Formats: sequence, C-alpha cells, structure tokens
Amino acid sequence: MNRLRPASLISLPRLARAKSSVPHILKPHVVPRPLVPKKDDENTTHFRITLMRSCIGLPEVYRKTARSLGFFRRFQVVYHPHSPQIAGKILRLKELVKVENVPTSEVRTPEEQNRERKAVRGYTVVKTGGLGKGLSI
Repeated sequence: MNRLRPASLISLPRLARAKSSVPHILKPHVVPRPLVPKKDDENTTHFRITLMRSCIGLPEVYRKTARSLGFFRRFQVVYHPHSPQIAGKILRLKELVKVENVPTSEVRTPEEQNRERKAVRGYTVVKTGGLGKGLSI
C-alpha cells in the first residue's frame, strides 16, 4: 500500500538542498534608494509635516505631541527645521503623519498657505469710483 507523505517529510535531491553554487560576489547587489529624492541645487533643511489621521481616541501624550508640533486639524501642514527634538516628535506620531524633506525656498508661513488656498475671484475690478464724470445715483 502506497501512502502519501507530507511535503515536509519528502526529501529533496542533494543539489536542490545545497546552497547556491554562485559566489556571493556575482550575485546582484541591491542598493537602497534614498527615502526622498534630493533636489539638485538645494539642500533639504525643513520637514513638511501633514497630519493625515486624527488624534481622537488616542492617549493624552499623543494629542499633546500633535499640539506641540502645531497641529489643530487633519490635513494641516506645518513646517519645522531639522532638529533632534522635532524628529523625536515625528517618531511618536509616525502612524499619523506624512513627512517630506523640503528646502528653505518651499517653506510657507500660515498666511502664505491661506493665500494659496483661497479661490480665485470670478471677476476683476477694472475701475473704481463713480459711474462717470459728474454722474451719481
């Protein structure tokens, strides 16, 4: 009677079990890619941090860390210079935030962000003042 044996008990041929016969020098070398591609001329000096997930339901420590980074709502973007203190805060909130390295030229103040976010008016003012010379309503 021929019984089936589990795959773990089946012995492989001796060559298949042996390690690869190709020396490790000839194996392709994997070069790790940088996380963020660097700009050609500018050095990255700041973090652009976006709060992607809410802090609702998290312990007070996480909410205070988000507040100390300047976050008040989801999808808010803040900029901070590279420092060990900021890096530690980002690590605490790593599941909640998206971080990018940006050069100084891309750093925006909150006022600049508001101006960029505002919609374009549907009209332009060509002339201000009365209806014409000496005319009034």
